[in-house]
Amino acid sequence: QLQLVESGGDLVQPGGSLRLSCAASGFTLTYYAIGWFRQAPGKEREGVSCMLSSGGSITDSVKGRFTISRDNAKNTVYLQMNSLKPEDTAVYYCAATYRVQAACVPSEYTYWGQGTQVTVSS
Repeated sequence: QLQLVESGGDLVQPGGSLRLSCAASGFTLTYYAIGWFRQAPGKEREGVSCMLSSGGSITDSVKGRFTISRDNAKNTVYLQMNSLKPEDTAVYYCAATYRVQAACVPSEYTYWGQGTQVTVSS
């Protein structure tokens, strides 16, 4: 059974950092595009940063502050978030798709984790 499990969400002060993890089971991440998405209350889910199976990354909304990476040995994807702002507050989801050329938009991703809450507040 293909499963994605996120962790690492927390309450953090503005300017702080967090690293989210997404552990995959039932499939090998290497062959999938993987992405991080977020959804704030009352807003649509949006792409944050995605990585193609080839290793190329796409960072849409948070260039320069968030970085996606993948540890093939651990079958885990990470999202390093720096210089966090209150507007980064949201539930963060990881997702995967077998598409070779997937844009970093929710509609192109098939498998989803349950989400982890990130709150940026003083």
